[in-house]
Amino acid sequence: MGFHEIRFPANLSFGSVGGPERRTDVVTLANGFEERNTPWAHSRRRYDAGVGLRSLDDVELLIAFFEARHGQLYGFRWKDWSDFKSCRPSAQPGYMDQVIAVGDGVSAAFQLAKTYRSGEQSYRRPITKPVLGSVLIGIEADAQQEGTQWEVDVATGIVTFAHPPNDGMEITAGFEFDVPVRFDTDRIQTSVASFRAGDVPNVPVVEVRV
Repeated sequence: MGFHEIRFPANLSFGSVGGPERRTDVVTLANGFEERNTPWAHSRRRYDAGVGLRSLDDVELLIAFFEARHGQLYGFRWKDWSDFKSCRPSAQPGYMDQVIAVGDGVSAAFQLAKTYRSGEQSYRRPITKPVLGSVLIGIEADAQQEGTQWEVDVATGIVTFAHPPNDGMEITAGFEFDVPVRFDTDRIQTSVASFRAGDVPNVPVVEVRV
């Protein structure tokens, strides 16, 4: 799959609408009870990039970005302003924000992840597009030094240690991240007259698996 490691202009994604989508198959039985199943292990996010446009200059920037991606052909990074940190939106990421793994003394590479909790239930989301320079790593509450003790691939979200963490040691991380997406249309329709009147184009964007 073609993917460009470039972020959609953050000033245009600010104010956009969208969020996670799940797919659930619901079957109502003859007795009125339901059976519910899902073919998706992970949610998929959708957004409308058109809502964030505020001027004709924004439209020109959108069209340039769209053309450079060849419509739906190439994926790109998207900043979801409602969910782009390992911590609460009002806080700054810290190296103890998320538990990403427990060492086994053998494995040296681990996927960044963010866990969402509500009550006793939780969902673990793989993070594949961390923001360059934002990742912090800790082992057993001790901060680890990037470049000497670990490295991160910002194209995959894989953290690799110089030496495998010891068995039972908790590996934690803090970070900012983008969502891998593509345009969900091969056509953008704009009108100078309608845009000046407050109408904006619909520009659907959908998350992709990478």
